[in-house]
Amino acid sequence: MMNKTFIIAEMSANHCGDIELAKKIIDKAKECGADAIKLQTYTADTMTIDCRNDYFKISEGVLWDDKYYYDLYGEAYTPWEWQGELKKYADDIGIELFSTPFDKTAVDFLESINVNYYKIASFEAIDYNLIKYAASKQKPMIISCGISSFDEIQEAVDACKFVGNLDITLLKCTSAYPAKLEDMNLSTIPDMTKKFGLQGVKIGLSDHSMHIETAVAAVALGAKVVEKHFTLDRALGGADATFSLNPAEFKATVEAIRNTEKLIGHVDYSVNEKNRKFARSLFVCEDIKKGERLTDKNIRSIRPSDGLHPRYYDNVIEKTARRDLARGTPLRLEDVKGKQCTKQIKKIFGLVNLEENISKETIA
Repeated sequence: MMNKTFIIAEMSANHCGDIELAKKIIDKAKECGADAIKLQTYTADTMTIDCRNDYFKISEGVLWDDKYYYDLYGEAYTPWEWQGELKKYADDIGIELFSTPFDKTAVDFLESINVNYYKIASFEAIDYNLIKYAASKQKPMIISCGISSFDEIQEAVDACKFVGNLDITLLKCTSAYPAKLEDMNLSTIPDMTKKFGLQGVKIGLSDHSMHIETAVAAVALGAKVVEKHFTLDRALGGADATFSLNPAEFKATVEAIRNTEKLIGHVDYSVNEKNRKFARSLFVCEDIKKGERLTDKNIRSIRPSDGLHPRYYDNVIEKTARRDLARGTPLRLEDVKGKQCTKQIKKIFGLVNLEENISKETIA
């Protein structure tokens, strides 16, 4: 995986059975800034069996209620004979194309068209034999965790490791279509990073919400991969269209993620010396005669930064001036009479970085 967030546009069934529409989706995903386009590789027969009892009829309060599993997958699948052509098409325009296999035959097929990644869907993330088989190809593994318990997530990671594949990304996922914001629980991302990061596992987000904020928050919390469903137009239909982003929404999401990366940046305690000019320092604010005491009236902490650091204020107040000091003059250590002042500063602050400064401005 690259250092920047890896952004995946999930085509799924949004091609509506038209390969030319599928190519347009790939074009538009590239144009919108996606790093990859993802397919799904299955047939109705590799997903389930054609059985008409109630076990195989969907009735879970979801978009596909009253359909039989076999019929749904028969309508939604991406023909395998397209996928090699779509892979070449994506390669030619410079966008990664890979897929989610749903059985071993799909893995073998995807190997034949040279995909570079494997994605395991949430509902297959407990099929450890499938995970091991895909992971055995030694390609990066991306695993959605939408219906897995913590122990099951660990078992999926272990399945990859069992065959020597250590390039693993787990995706926090809420398996609702579309997902509500209040159900996303993105605080899980840093917790997953803490618990799985020591194993070398990366964390990302499979996002079924319809909101830009979800991806932005996920990246701010440490997500290294973001996957969003993508369509040219929800009005075209398709099994996943209602929870897919259109091009304008997807492009805005990509731009928001890239801006978030800039905002996060890197750990930086350096000082902008140009802006430092506007910081406060100790200045002479009234004319002071040689031998006169320094007080809170004639010495103040003000802008700009040309004078003595304000940390010395308590150590110079009530000391005497070593020379005449004009109003508007930056106060220096050599302007203050008494070696004891330097000793006090060293004792009170005990800062190694002050020693060099003080040694250069020793009070006589």
